[in-house]
Amino acid sequence: MVELSFGAYLKALRVSKELTLREYCRRLNKDVGNVSKLERGLLPPPKDDGIVGQYGAALGLRDDSEEMKELHRLAAIGAGQLPKEILEDDDLVAKLPVFFRTATGSRLDRKKIMDFLESLRTV
Repeated sequence: MVELSFGAYLKALRVSKELTLREYCRRLNKDVGNVSKLERGLLPPPKDDGIVGQYGAALGLRDDSEEMKELHRLAAIGAGQLPKEILEDDDLVAKLPVFFRTATGSRLDRKKIMDFLESLRTV
């Protein structure tokens, strides 16, 4: 399973809402060229949650919708940050050092890590 980037997901949402890039940018009050670059992955996703929210709101997404949550999650990942829902889970945060030591150590090869992550997606 291939996971979409922030930009690819944003574009997929925009297209599913049958919005042209120009109309979306008009609603968003953003430059067409910059949003196009964002959708194509040539610009990084915004780091600010408020700006990510603006992108979703211009698509008509509710703050509590799964699509909006996914936009925020992908923006954080694309910016090299841990998603907020992970950081808010104290038990999970306490286990992250062990995970990172294992993932970057020699005990698991990349294929095993990827298999493990794929198994988490199906839970």
